[in-house]
This record gives sequence, C-alpha cells and structure tokens, in this order.
Amino acid sequence: MVNKSKEQAFNEIVRRVRKECFGKGPERIHTVFVENMAISILQGNLTPTEKFISRTPEGAEVVRSARTSMIQALYAAHVPDGMEELIGSKMVHLFSDFKVEEDMGVSVFIFEKPIA
Repeated sequence: MVNKSKEQAFNEIVRRVRKECFGKGPERIHTVFVENMAISILQGNLTPTEKFISRTPEGAEVVRSARTSMIQALYAAHVPDGMEELIGSKMVHLFSDFKVEEDMGVSVFIFEKPIA
C-alpha cells in the first residue's frame, strides 16, 4: 500500500507544473499509483480566457489540443524537479488528454520500475 503523503507530494508537483505552464493549477487532483504508473485526474483547470475561447466547438478543440500539446512538450523537455526522486524511478512516458466540457484532464505517468 502506497502511503498518502507520497500521493499528496506527487499532486503538488503536478499542480506546480500546471500553474507554471498555464498560470492556473488544477483545483483538485486525485492520483493513484498502479504498478509502474501514476494516474492523475485533474479537475478545475481552465483559466477564464480558456473558458471564453471554449464556448464554441472549434474553440474547445483549440483549448484541448493546446493543453495536451503543451503538457506533452513540457514533460518531454524536462521531467519536473523532484518527481523521479519522489517515485524512485525514471519517468519513461506521459499520456495526457483533456475534456474541455468537463474541465477535466487525465495524465498517466509511466515509470521504469514499480512505484513502492
């Protein structure tokens, strides 16, 4: 059983990265560790500008595409400080998507070794 403080510390790293990237961090993050994966559900992410842009289907797709592309590029360029040390393993993949209508994102972080 993974201890709650590790999940909370992981959430704080994710929140910090999102806040630095978008100017606003998620209001709620729930992370579970399964084998070598950290699965994070992020809610309450959109900035007022993104909410305005996403009022049309085209705008919503722009926001979804921009958010997922930015996150993937950010993590590909540099794994956030403290993440691999906290987990005790190298991050090898990140899968991320965003549902604008629900203001909800999901990220699946895959590490080399199982998370203890």
